[in-house]
Amino acid sequence: MLSSILVLLALGCLTGVTTVVFGFGGGFVTVPVVYAVTLARAEPGVDAMAVAVATSTAVMVVNSLSATWAQYRAGRLRREHLWPLAAPIGIGSAIGALAATMAGGAVQHALFVVYLAVTIADSLLRRGFLTPSGPTPQVPRLGVTRTVGLGIGAVTGFLGVGGSVMTVPLLRRRGLPMGEATAMANPLTVPVALAGTLVYALWGTGGAGADQGHLGSVDLVAGALLLAGSLPTIALVRRHVGRIPDRAHAVSYVLLLAVVLVVFLVL
Repeated sequence: MLSSILVLLALGCLTGVTTVVFGFGGGFVTVPVVYAVTLARAEPGVDAMAVAVATSTAVMVVNSLSATWAQYRAGRLRREHLWPLAAPIGIGSAIGALAATMAGGAVQHALFVVYLAVTIADSLLRRGFLTPSGPTPQVPRLGVTRTVGLGIGAVTGFLGVGGSVMTVPLLRRRGLPMGEATAMANPLTVPVALAGTLVYALWGTGGAGADQGHLGSVDLVAGALLLAGSLPTIALVRRHVGRIPDRAHAVSYVLLLAVVLVVFLVL
C-alpha cells in the first residue's frame, strides 16, 4: 500500500512536468500508472483499464486548468487557434467517453497502444512536426477546424489522454513553435477532461467491484495522490518552460511518447 502511494505521488510530479512542458494534462503518464496500480490491487470485478482512463480524465481537469492559467499569464495562448476547436472537442469527448463505457477496458488498452504507435510514426515520418512547416503560422479554416475538433475529442475522450497528442501536431503543422503549441494544448484539454469525467463518473462501471473510493469508474484516492504531486510541480515548472529550444522540445515530445508506448507494451 505504501509503495503504491509513493509511486502515485512521484508519478504525479512527472505528470505536472508533462502537463506544462508538453500539454499532456497527465493522460499519457497517469493511464499506465493507474492501470498498473489497479492491477496490483487485484480487486475482483474492477476493470483496470477503464479505471485508469477515467481517473486520468479526472486528474486532467485540475491539471489542465492550473496549467492553462499559468500559460495565459505567460502570454502563450492564441484565441484564433483555441476558440474554433474548444466546443467541437468537448462534444466529441463526451461521445468518445460514452463509447468507451460500452467498449470496455480491453478495447481501450489495444487502441491506446495503436494510437501511440501511429502518433509517433506520424511525427517522425511526416514533415512539419520536428521542424515548423513555415515562418508564418497558418490561420485555421473554421469548417475544417470544427470537424477536426470533433475527431480529436472523440479519440481523446475514448482513451482518456487529453487533446495534446492530436492538437500539438495539428498546431505545429500550422507553423506554431512548440512552446505555443504545447501551451494551447492545456486549455484544449479542459473540455475533453470535463466532458469525459462527467460521463465516467455518472455512467462508468469500471470500479464497480471496488469496496470504496470510486465514483463511477474514477478512482478518487489515486486521483488525489496524483494531484498532490502534480499541482506543486506545475507551479515550479511553469517558470522555466519557455527556455527549451524548439527542436529539442519537439524531439523530447516524441521520445516521451515512445517511452510510454514501451511501458504499456510491458504491462
